[in-house]
Amino acid sequence: MIAKIQNFQIDLSKPIDISIPLSNTDKNPIAWYIKKPEIEPVVFGDWIGKVSEGSSTNFNNIFFNPHGHGTHTECLGHITREFYSINQCLKQFFFTAELISITPENINGDLVITKKQIQSHFVISTQEKLHAQIDNPQALIIRTLPNSESKKHKNYSKTNPPYLSEEAAIYIREIGIQHLLIDLPSVDREEDEGKLLAHKAFWNVKDVNNLNDDARLNCTITEMIFVEDTVQDGSYILNLQIASFENDASPSKPILFKISEF
Repeated sequence: MIAKIQNFQIDLSKPIDISIPLSNTDKNPIAWYIKKPEIEPVVFGDWIGKVSEGSSTNFNNIFFNPHGHGTHTECLGHITREFYSINQCLKQFFFTAELISITPENINGDLVITKKQIQSHFVISTQEKLHAQIDNPQALIIRTLPNSESKKHKNYSKTNPPYLSEEAAIYIREIGIQHLLIDLPSVDREEDEGKLLAHKAFWNVKDVNNLNDDARLNCTITEMIFVEDTVQDGSYILNLQIASFENDASPSKPILFKISEF
């Protein structure tokens, strides 16, 4: 099936899934010091919700944390005193997007994605701009290098993973990016004394207790994605899918589509 969005055409039969599946195995990625997800059949006395145990259906309970167990999309309610739901903040699901690859810089022993690195992907010559498919993308997808398959299964707890500098997050906000996607457990440092500088900068949250009028309620951050090496940097259409949880975050399934003009 071919769909036309703005001046672009995408083939809906060729999705590029950049989410990480959630499972109850040791291969499930983990962050924030928690245990792996639980997926277990319901038990009522002698009855077990599992066909192989004699039930007519498989009937599982699932216990997981969206922030720590895989690909998830969050709204500014993740850091505010007042409750905000990703299900209420995210009302559109297709966006123009740019995929870039970055090797974080070693700064005082930390691996950091800097403003200069982000900026270098957007400051392009006039000639290059004539051939760019998207001038002002709504979403930015950051693939960190090296891009090991271990990202799909890693326990990130107490490893101080790479993160985004506050200046980089401000720059991303200032160039109009509404949806930020990254293959790390957080845009912020694992242990930062609760400062959450990149989260606050991207959402323009100046006071978590009294939300400012110009905070970015309709913008999202998606963490713990994985983009295969075979997917080239460049312009795409993003379909950002979430489950309808009334929560600050939801497990999500971001899908990319290659684009062509028509």
